[in-house]
Amino acid sequence: MSTANTTALSFRSAVDADVPELVTLVESAYRGDASRAGWTTEADYLDGQRTDADGVRAVIGNPDGVLLVVERAGELVACCQLEHRGDHAYFGMFAVRPGLQGGGLGKEILAEAERRVRATWNAKEMRMTVVNVREELIAYYVRRGYRRTGELSPFPYGDQRFGIPLRADLAFELLVKPL
Repeated sequence: MSTANTTALSFRSAVDADVPELVTLVESAYRGDASRAGWTTEADYLDGQRTDADGVRAVIGNPDGVLLVVERAGELVACCQLEHRGDHAYFGMFAVRPGLQGGGLGKEILAEAERRVRATWNAKEMRMTVVNVREELIAYYVRRGYRRTGELSPFPYGDQRFGIPLRADLAFELLVKPL
């Protein structure tokens, strides 16, 4: 039985007091050995940080978006960024606690995020960018209705706020889904 559905999830907007725990969550889901407990790790491609307190505060403070905190039984289990950008919404900073990955939690959160951007902003499309070499993660989103566009934007090499690349071929690919 999947542990993802044994207790209902609750969603709320992040506040400044959440910043330290959110930074820890995002880092644990993507970087370092702890991230290897889940399947979303970027540890083979990127070292260093995924985000920091200033980056999380900037998302929380964005008047055109929200950083959703996802809790189960009062415990932070995931987060995601939703940002209104005209006729579409941007989905980012998606992190699920590594030990809880693979049980359907991410699919449930993504569906709620899509529902919220339709209801709140009447967004017609959800967009996201994914590191181009993350084939397993891209396939996950494709199974959920996202389309690979082939449109690439450069990885910010030299800006350690986004990590230290371990490869020279990194870029972000735009994925889109009509809502």
